[in-house]
Amino acid sequence: MTNTDDPAPRKRYRFGRLRNSFLTGLVVVLPIGLTLYLIWTVTGWIDSWVLPFVPTQLQPGTLLGDWLGPKFAVNIRGVGVIVFLVFTTLVGWLAKGLIGRSLLGWGERLVDRMPVVRSIYAGIKQIAETVFAQTETNFDKACLVEYPRRGIWAIGFVSTNAKGEVARRIPAEETIVSVFLPTTPNPTSGFLLYVPASDVTILEMKVEDAAKLIISAGLVYPNPKDPTKPPAKAAR
Repeated sequence: MTNTDDPAPRKRYRFGRLRNSFLTGLVVVLPIGLTLYLIWTVTGWIDSWVLPFVPTQLQPGTLLGDWLGPKFAVNIRGVGVIVFLVFTTLVGWLAKGLIGRSLLGWGERLVDRMPVVRSIYAGIKQIAETVFAQTETNFDKACLVEYPRRGIWAIGFVSTNAKGEVARRIPAEETIVSVFLPTTPNPTSGFLLYVPASDVTILEMKVEDAAKLIISAGLVYPNPKDPTKPPAKAAR
């Protein structure tokens, strides 16, 4: 016979409520805390690289010490980021002009004469242009392809149609599409597949939504209210 006055069930109930409240708070606090921590860390890392190139007399700690006294000589985090943004914007503005393009061309010709440096510079430049350049070269649509075998589907990104020797060498009578198949949860690595267009199922979801789905290992869907339907914008 169960004793209704037993305090054990009530203790377990209270402990369960506290545990659920803690988990709910963790879901709220953890993303905010990690975001602030990453911003703080990246800002400090940029400062540590940029501020050594700034003359000591112009650094914020020195200026505050001169204006307000030695006890206020404290470096303010984020000044290096501002200097980096201003300097990079200025360099980009100069590089668009005739003099800037001439200097840039002269510097690249000089680098091309250095065997090891030439390869490193060319690789870094290609990556930077791919990631940061404001061009139309990007993933067009999200798609589904059967990989690694028939009956198993994976999310990929359509980049472009196969061109050049690749298109000529593939024995197919239809258009061949190049598809990037990212890995989970790190979408920066993956596989480049050349797939017949008829084997590619284009999705209505945006590329950003497909990336979220991949990074979250299927936990975050484009339409959280009703995952069975596409997002409202895509549906319209």
